Amino acid sequence: MLKLKDTELAVPLLLAPMAGLTHSALRTLLLDFGGVGLLSTEMLSAGKLPNENPHVSPYLVRTDLESPLSYQLLITNIQEIEPAIQVLHRLSADAIDLNFGCPAPRVRKAGGGSSLMSDPKRVRSIVRAARRLTPLPLTAKIRLGESLNEPSLRSFCLMLQDEGIDLLTVHARLRGESFCRKPRWPWVGKVKKWLDIPVVANGGIFSVEDAVRCLEQSGADGLMLGRAVPQKPWIFAEIAAEVYGVSVKVDDINLPAIYGRFASGLTRFRPERRLGRLKEFTHYFGLNYPFGHHLAMGVQKSRSITEAWQQAIDFFARSDSQKLAESKSEKVGIILTGKAN
Repeated sequence: MLKLKDTELAVPLLLAPMAGLTHSALRTLLLDFGGVGLLSTEMLSAGKLPNENPHVSPYLVRTDLESPLSYQLLITNIQEIEPAIQVLHRLSADAIDLNFGCPAPRVRKAGGGSSLMSDPKRVRSIVRAARRLTPLPLTAKIRLGESLNEPSLRSFCLMLQDEGIDLLTVHARLRGESFCRKPRWPWVGKVKKWLDIPVVANGGIFSVEDAVRCLEQSGADGLMLGRAVPQKPWIFAEIAAEVYGVSVKVDDINLPAIYGRFASGLTRFRPERRLGRLKEFTHYFGLNYPFGHHLAMGVQKSRSITEAWQQAIDFFARSDSQKLAESKSEKVGIILTGKAN
């Protein structure tokens, strides 16, 4: 199994940080199914983190069940590192991940994410400072770079290892490549051969078959899953059982019930923080249905959580009535909106 510094993960499957998605409601839903070895927060701005209230911030709210939990930091200024890590120590973080791979234009413009891969000296100083400040497992996430440049990528990865990174996740696409581009899993295999620390493959894993092919082509020590997770929250359990032989029981999949469990988890957040997160989740979850775009559109146009919930119930009544009848939608509706369906 995958070892993260002194911690052995129960299964080498990691949750990818995803904006608006990898919060407490999704994480606890994943734990219902099992199979995930390391959970993650959303990407956290290191500069803003010290001002966040962990009791109400949707970025930081967590339950006691959510462990082990890695906190991903987006760093644009080396001066942000120490205050941010102090916060993570107080929050009892299980690991700290450094974001060197986010390709979003606003992140790159601010000097963070994948833009840092073009400045290895700056990255070295960031990693060195973080390593000096924490005994926690310190990980990093990268893309393959601006272009397929083997010497440059090798030098960058070896530098991360030399400066104390304990595990490296490689998203198998170039910085400018969209998600529709086939991932370059063999390039993760190159990184694996160069390094002595664990290397985790990320990108394009949506099924057990994808997981098998990725491992065959990359030889990675583990897998990190992203966009497939809000679509199929049981995917970790499936891969854990089929690929790693972990005893995980995946019950009959009741989509309306799963949607309701996620929605119930949103009540951990302030009311004004719920609707946007329900919309984000529904965008992916709707892909489970042939006409799931109607679910996504209905929720997306809603102006309140009550309206969004009713849109979802109406869709399930049309598209999945038997499973809806078996779910506890009435109870969830009352919890979420204060009203019966």
